[in-house]
Amino acid sequence: MVMPELPDIAAYISALEPRIVGQKLEQVRVASAFLLRTVQPPLSSAEGRSVRELRRIGKRIAIGMEGDLWLVLHLMIAGRLHWRSPGAKLAGRNSLAAFDFANGSLVLTEAGTKRRASLHVLSGEESLHSIDPGGVEVFACDLESFRDALMAENRTLKRALTDPRIVSGIGNAYSDEILHAAQLSPIKQTHKLEAQEWERLFTATRKTLQLWIDRLKAEAEGSFPEKVTAFRKDMAVHGRYGQPCPRCGETIQRIRYADNETNYCARCQTEGRVLADRSLSRLLGKDWPRTLDELESMTRHAREGKSRVEVSAMPSRRS
Repeated sequence: MVMPELPDIAAYISALEPRIVGQKLEQVRVASAFLLRTVQPPLSSAEGRSVRELRRIGKRIAIGMEGDLWLVLHLMIAGRLHWRSPGAKLAGRNSLAAFDFANGSLVLTEAGTKRRASLHVLSGEESLHSIDPGGVEVFACDLESFRDALMAENRTLKRALTDPRIVSGIGNAYSDEILHAAQLSPIKQTHKLEAQEWERLFTATRKTLQLWIDRLKAEAEGSFPEKVTAFRKDMAVHGRYGQPCPRCGETIQRIRYADNETNYCARCQTEGRVLADRSLSRLLGKDWPRTLDELESMTRHAREGKSRVEVSAMPSRRS
């Protein structure tokens, strides 16, 4: 699972607005003591109030109630929302909470054993702003402010785009798609970008996010978005390791680290250079292939049984 990002949160809000805005929250049922992260105001104070609006705060969903009270949900990696019939039971250990309305129940679940999803009860705009990581909003800034935010520190583009203190709402999946659309390397340093590259990045960020916001909102019009995932068949590179690049046909590569991976096209984004994967780099050492031609040669020799290192984890180059 991957954390829901800006387009996913936008789809959730689009689906929730016609269902709960103007509706009275009758009851909140919490099954996990780890979910609620605040004490004051008490969660019970939200009951009996009507929902006035919904907002996105970074990757959080903020539910605005009467009296300037806010319920703020952060789904983290494995949290998901579901729309169920009124009074739906909290069945199974993955069910964390239910928000009951007369027309249905909003149920929060979290897969796995780690409880990372959170619920904050906040009073007033100032408290709401206090949980905002502070990254720029892509659709509310211009090229100059976007560039200034990413250049505050010299970071790789991948890290800069996914830091919520720099850019709001972007994570692992959509950063891959943005960088592919901009034809920029995920490891290029922000301080080394030329003017035209900044223009490409800013344009690609807006267009990519808008494309997926529109697609996911359209899907949410038909039914509630029950299966939020970062792996979608129409994506260009994310989750498509070993498959052909939709732009040039070259095989999509990856860099793996911890629980995440970066997907990219070497031909479109890195001038044909294969970026070092941490785990395989330690294994291959100086034999790590630096170009697509070297990768093709190594893979071919491995298939012929001549390579001293197992490289089956690396896809062959497509003709």
